[in-house]
Amino acid sequence: MRSVLTKSLALLDAAGHWLAPLGLRLLLGWEFLESGLVKYDGENWFDDVRSRFFFPFDVLPTAWSWQMATWFEIVGGIALVLGIGTRFFAASLAVLTVVAIGAVHWPEMWTGFGDLLKGYALTDGGYGNFKLPVIFLAMLLPLILSGPGRLSLDAWMRRRVTRTENE
Repeated sequence: MRSVLTKSLALLDAAGHWLAPLGLRLLLGWEFLESGLVKYDGENWFDDVRSRFFFPFDVLPTAWSWQMATWFEIVGGIALVLGIGTRFFAASLAVLTVVAIGAVHWPEMWTGFGDLLKGYALTDGGYGNFKLPVIFLAMLLPLILSGPGRLSLDAWMRRRVTRTENE
C-alpha cells in the first residue's frame, strides 16, 4: 500500500511541475490581456486617480502611465500564456497590480481594520474592492519565485541552451 501511495504522490509531483504553473499562467495571462485590451479600447481615466499614485508613478504624465499599463497588460498577458519572460512579466505585473490596488482598489477612507476588511470584496460598497488584485498577487508570486514550469517557452529555451552548453 505504501508503494502505491509513494508512486501516486511522485506522479502528482511530476504533473505539478508541468500543470500547476501552466494553470496560473493561463488564467493570469488571460485576465491581464483582457484588462489591457479594455484599456486599449477605452478612455484614459488615470487623471481621475493620479493623486493616489505613489512615487515614481505620480510624477509621470498620466498618458504615459496609461500606455505603460495598457501595453504591460497586453504584452505581459500574452507572455504569461506562452511562458516567455515569465519571471520578468510576472514581476512587472505584480508592480502594476500593487499600484492599481493603491490608486484604484484601496478604500479612500477607512478608520480601522474592520473598515479595511470590508474592502476585501469584489464589489465596491464605498470601502474599495481589493480582493481580486490581492488574489492576482498571490498567484503571481509562484511564477516569480519558481518560474513558468516545464510546459513553457522559457523551459524549452533553457533546455536548448543547457543542451548546447553540454555538447
